[in-house]
Amino acid sequence: MRGNRRHDMQQQELAFPRSAKLDEFRSNNKGHRTWELREITGYVVEFSGDQHGSRFIQNQLSTASSDERQSVFDEIVPNNILQLIQDVFGNYVIQKLFEHGTQTQKTLLATTMEGHLVYLSKNLYGCRVVQKAIECILPDQQASFVRELEPHIMGLVKDSNGNHVIQKVIERVSPDRLGFVSTFIGHVHELASHPFGCRVLQRCIEYLPDAQTRPLLDELLHHHTLNLMQDQFGNYVIQFILDKGRPEDKAVIIGQLRGRLLFMARHKFASNVCEKALQFAESEARRQLIEEIMAPASKPDGVTPIVTMMKDQYANYVLQRALGVAEGEQKETLINTVRPQLLSMRRYSTAYSKHLTSIERELEKLSPSEPSR
Repeated sequence: MRGNRRHDMQQQELAFPRSAKLDEFRSNNKGHRTWELREITGYVVEFSGDQHGSRFIQNQLSTASSDERQSVFDEIVPNNILQLIQDVFGNYVIQKLFEHGTQTQKTLLATTMEGHLVYLSKNLYGCRVVQKAIECILPDQQASFVRELEPHIMGLVKDSNGNHVIQKVIERVSPDRLGFVSTFIGHVHELASHPFGCRVLQRCIEYLPDAQTRPLLDELLHHHTLNLMQDQFGNYVIQFILDKGRPEDKAVIIGQLRGRLLFMARHKFASNVCEKALQFAESEARRQLIEEIMAPASKPDGVTPIVTMMKDQYANYVLQRALGVAEGEQKETLINTVRPQLLSMRRYSTAYSKHLTSIERELEKLSPSEPSR
């Protein structure tokens, strides 16, 4: 990002030599004198595209009079707005106009953007302005934005910039205007396992009513839970449901973990889901999961799940979480089972030193040793 910004600055200066006014401003921009907005009348667009000039205008707009803001606005809208929206520094000036302008000015700014929203949403700087616009415009114009974006929704969801715009739409626009959410049905796994789609799906679950999210959740929970637990991006969606979802949806996920906890705990991505499940499960469900951890050895080698987890680079974190959330007698039993195994492994092996140190610290937090006399 930093490299791109430097390149943009170099290209900008080559393409547009600075005016004498901007040169004067930059040379005096060391605290030698205070400038006012009225002094750059006729140069607002050029200043907006300059690093120092843009910062000056941004600072001034927050305290400017209505006439001063109107003067800045008139130089930018409509002829220069699209250029500045996509500019490395100019986009911040447009965002400030959305923040501090009158509702009429905000409406005119957004109207000028209409017809270009898909392109702007996919632009590194433009997507920030589109998001700011969505925050500041009236509901009817938000709906107009949605109608323009809707035919391109899946492409935007999967775009590195566009996904942020769709997330903002889901957060800020009234759910009854978000008919596009129904197009996600049948594509839940595709979205949940996508680096940007998984974020959009989480925003749907977070902000939309059950009537809109239920088909998506049912598709996910009844067809894709185990696969997504083990997915690089899907595991975040499963974790989100465990953290923020309804009790019955959490129960479905935890039910899928039952009988598979040891296998999932040793998986790079699913281990995170196991931790979250232990943290947010209902008391009885948590007890059952921890019973699975404390089960006796089931293979001829005599190795118990606890020993396996202590040695594993991912499962040891799940064991630590279990130690932290276990309750009552089960907690005592778990501690008393882990402690002798820890001493034994310390005595006979140095291979798992890092894992064992973390488990020791967890045990110390739970049952600090008596101070020596």
